[in-house]
Amino acid sequence: MYEQPVAVAHSFMSRSFYFIAGALLLFALIAGGMAMVPSSFQPGLPANASLWRTIGLIFLLVGLAFAFVGVMTNLFEQVDRRSEEARLARRRSRRSGSE
Repeated sequence: MYEQPVAVAHSFMSRSFYFIAGALLLFALIAGGMAMVPSSFQPGLPANASLWRTIGLIFLLVGLAFAFVGVMTNLFEQVDRRSEEARLARRRSRRSGSE
């Protein structure tokens, strides 16, 4: 009997969330480092260390939020993929059992 190929659409949307989270966490590290640098090395930049710490904290929290969304997206994609595979396996077993 003709067997249909299993074509499961893999969505890699969680990867983009991971890239955004990584970039934001890198910016948080840079902002944290800027808070440690003396103001004489920062001509034309805000010299207030508390401002750099605040920016770093905001980047850190937003980056962690994007990482969480990426993890949850990955989990839901995996559940969808496995339920689709199980549905196709049940369909195949019903077809082979009815013949």
